[in-house]
Parts: sequence; C-alpha cells; structure tokens
Amino acid sequence: MPLTKGEAADTPVTVTDPAMVKRAVKAAALGNAMEWFDFGVYSYIAVTLGKVFFPGGNPTAQLLSTFGAFAAAFLVRPVGGMVFGPLGDRIGRQKVLALTMILMATGTFAIGLIPSFASIGLWAPALLFVARLVQGFSTGGEYGGASTFIAEYAPDKKRGFMGSWLEFGTLAGYIGGAGLVTLLTALLSSDDLLSWGWRLPFLIAGPMGLIGLYLRLRLEETPAFAALEKESSAKQKEQKKVSLKETVVGQWRAMLLCVGLVLVFNVTDYMLLSYMPTYLTEQLKYDATHGLLVILGVMALMMCVQPFAGRLNDRFGHRPVIAAGCVGFLVLSVPALLLIRQGSLLAIGLGTGALGLLLVCFTSSMPSTLPALFPTKVRYGSLSIGFNISVSIFGGTTPLVVTALIGATGNLLMPAYYMMAAAVVGGVAVFFMTESARRPLPGSPPSVESEAEARALRAAG
Repeated sequence: MPLTKGEAADTPVTVTDPAMVKRAVKAAALGNAMEWFDFGVYSYIAVTLGKVFFPGGNPTAQLLSTFGAFAAAFLVRPVGGMVFGPLGDRIGRQKVLALTMILMATGTFAIGLIPSFASIGLWAPALLFVARLVQGFSTGGEYGGASTFIAEYAPDKKRGFMGSWLEFGTLAGYIGGAGLVTLLTALLSSDDLLSWGWRLPFLIAGPMGLIGLYLRLRLEETPAFAALEKESSAKQKEQKKVSLKETVVGQWRAMLLCVGLVLVFNVTDYMLLSYMPTYLTEQLKYDATHGLLVILGVMALMMCVQPFAGRLNDRFGHRPVIAAGCVGFLVLSVPALLLIRQGSLLAIGLGTGALGLLLVCFTSSMPSTLPALFPTKVRYGSLSIGFNISVSIFGGTTPLVVTALIGATGNLLMPAYYMMAAAVVGGVAVFFMTESARRPLPGSPPSVESEAEARALRAAG
C-alpha cells in the first residue's frame, strides 16, 4: 500500500488500495465472527452445559456455575490485552492477530473434547475453566487488534462503514452459533443433546480457525503501522517500544472514555444477545426453541441495518449515533422489557427488535470510534487494555450479575434497570469525547481513496 508524500506542503497522505481494504475487513471480521460463534453457542446452550459440567441438584446453581465459567474468561481478558496489545504496537498488527486466531480456535475446540462431570468428576469443570481462560486470554488481543486493523486500512471518509463490518461479523458468528444450537435442539432428543450433541458446535471451531488463520496470514501490515515503523527506523536512536505506563497512564483521558463507551456497548450487547434467551426460558418459562428463533430474527434484522448505520456514522458523525443509542436505552428499556414479559410471540418480537435496533447504534459506531481515541504508536495496546478492562468488569459479567439480582430481588425488570444505568454512563462518555468521523486517525496521515484526493489535499497545504 503506497504512502504518497505531499509535494508542496510535504504532508504524508495514504492512498488506499480498495482490494486490500476489503481483504483486511474480511479477515478481521472473520476472527470476530469466530469469537462470537463461541459466545453464541455457549450462551444459547448454557442450560445443557450446566447439566454436563456441574453436579446435579439445583438448576439455578448449575446455571450460575455455567455463567460463572462464562465470566471467568473475561477476568483474564485484560491480561491478554496487556500482552497482545503492546505486542501489536511493537511487532505489528497482522502477526498478533494471526496468533490470537490460533489460540481462540484451540480453546473453543478443546471444550468439545472435555469429558462430562459424570465421567471425571470435578476435573470436568476445572478443564472447562482452563479452556475458557485460554479463550479469554486470546480474545484480549482480538477486538482491539481487529478494529485497529480495519481503522488503519480504511479511508477516513469511509471508516464508519468499513468498521461496521467488524460487528457484522460478530452478528454472523452469533447467528451461526445460535442457529446451530437451535437446529440441534430441534432435531435431537434431550438425552442425545446432553450426551454428545452439545459437542458439535465447539468442534467446528477447528476448521473455522484454520480458514481465519489463512486469511490473516495473507494480509500485509497496515499503512499506519508501516509508516510508524519507517519513521522509527529513520530516527535509528529512537526506540519504537512503548512502555506500559505510557500506554495506560499516558492515555488516561482516552482510556476513561474507552471504558465508558465499551461499558454501554457491552452491557446492552450481552444483555440482549447472550442473556435474553436464558431470561425467556428460565424466568418467563417461554419455549426454548421459539425463544432462540426470536433472538436469531433480531440478529438478522441487526445485520441488515448494520452497514447502513455505518454510513450514518460517516455522514453525521459518531457522537450523534452513539448518543441516540444511549437515550433510546434510557427511555425504552423498561417499555421493551414489559412488552417481552407479555409472553406472546408478537410482543417478544417487538420488544427484542426495539432493543436490537438501539444496539445497532453501538455496533455500527464502536469499531471506528474506539481506535480513533488513541495515537498510532499506542493504539493497539491502549485500546486492547481499556476495552478488555471494561468488558471484564461490566460486559462479560452481565448474565451472572443479572441472574443473581433477579434471584435476590425477584424483580424481573432488573435487566432493564441494568441497561438504563449503562446508558447513563455511556451518555457521559459521549458528552466528553471528540468527534472523529471523516478525520485522520491521531498520529496518522490522512487516508484517501485516490491519487486525485491526495493531490487535492497536497494543494490545500
């Protein structure tokens, strides 16, 4: 990918290669799809996993144990972010993304091979926790790297649209994982699903990982990182390695904004896509298969809207789109959940559909908004650490916390109150953030689609 130097003003301008941009988006989105394929499978088959891996007796205790293992992966995500993020700033985004793909596929595939509690006793949940920790560690470097990769490849005026495909991959992975669970639930008897059927979705991760690894190994390094590497080499004495203190403390303001934005994004995301199927089944006693199909329909709707919402980010800016989502969740969470509690298919569809469309305000914005908070030399590291700290504390714990809150209070509106609180935090972050749509990334030159645009920028000085 050529780096064009300004002739008159001597200003660097990156001229993107459309074919390379598309390849970068596909490779990054596929990795995200694989990550969320696992989350979709794990969340949608949580009741079965509780019976397989934990002692029998109290179904609520089994479900809490399963979600506890789900949350455990998020506890090590900040560690993964602290390892893979700075590493990506030092040796390159492409190499680290290939490594995280291998580890993710290995962890997911391993879950499908673990014997049940009935076979090996307490070793079963112990091995499940180990596999989840491997997944969480690798995922710590995945989202920050994938969003950075797309943001640094995309032209400035299309960064929102290109970034929206990362979460399109998320939804595709969720639909793939949840759809497979739904199919298995419908086709297999309860005994077959419990004895061997639950393993199939996890074993698919092996081939998926090999495909993703192949695509990522074919990519070149991003133009922004290549330019930074060239600049560091030219200075010779200056070391490109950045300290962890500079990555975190040196970016404290951007880090706080990142945590706040990711909080509202992930609490609402996990609430709707991960927890809602369990809420429908366990709390509202709704038919499991129909409940899964409703959420699948919502995700399909979100996929259809996602690219268009990405274009809205490029046209109107990230701040208005994210703010609209925060206001929507603050005002509509309780009405939507009350609709869902009516229990009819139409009411559940309308309630979850409304929440899904509000969630698109975040899924279409965050992949391009978050990388723009940080300069190039610390972008991968700072974003990975900030993102994973927020996800670990607030996002991944959402199913566990809400299940516990409902159990303690008996109030079935707890999911709505939790989303409203997250919307307030997100709104504060939006108020303090700077608009970054259609502008160069901090620490990077302007990125355009053609030489004509580059000449126009050079002429403008």
